[in-house]
Amino acid sequence: MNADAQLERSNARLGFWLLTIGSVAALGYATRFTTQSGNSSQDRNVLYHWSTAIGGVFQFAIFLVIVLAISGRSPDRLGLRPPASWGRALGLAVAVFLVCWIGLGLLDRVFHGGQEQALTPDRWQPKYAAAFAANFVVIAVLAPVVEELLFRGIGFHLLRRFGDTTAIVATGLAFGLYHGLVNALPILALFGIALGWFRARTRSVYPGMLVHAAFNSVALIVSVTING
Repeated sequence: MNADAQLERSNARLGFWLLTIGSVAALGYATRFTTQSGNSSQDRNVLYHWSTAIGGVFQFAIFLVIVLAISGRSPDRLGLRPPASWGRALGLAVAVFLVCWIGLGLLDRVFHGGQEQALTPDRWQPKYAAAFAANFVVIAVLAPVVEELLFRGIGFHLLRRFGDTTAIVATGLAFGLYHGLVNALPILALFGIALGWFRARTRSVYPGMLVHAAFNSVALIVSVTING
């Protein structure tokens, strides 16, 4: 395949990726802005429902299919390669996690993004432990894997030709918009930018998956502990 054909195919992949993210973001914001009662209408105990976990599995399964279609199942395009040094990557992962946890936690006091997402149960209810565990797996395992492949995998790869900085910032902003939130947008975008920077440093999507999974896991555990 000649250079022009490769560029044309790369542009098509990028267009498909932008269309996917744009559609999800538009749907999320349209739903949010057309909901009359806003967050007050949301069930803050959604993580106690099996339907939430089942819906999450279907949602991320669809995203995974889209990611594989855009990437052509190419491990290189998805960043599915081990970092040069796992020891260095894990050490950097701890630093990224701590900076994000502290920094984004402080920002959340200003923007109240956690309240907007409304995923924190009002109180711990042991009788719903099984459903909560299922939702925990979706949020702390499935979501980080699929979202990292979507943003720091194929998204980063497609935007990297414009420079690492562009890829880092653009995928971070896209990550924030994709969630369809308003108050939490700066927090999610900065988290995405931090993960993008980590992806650029390690040249692998795996370490970012670990940080993302750890962040979601600890956030859920802390939220339940506080409200328990």
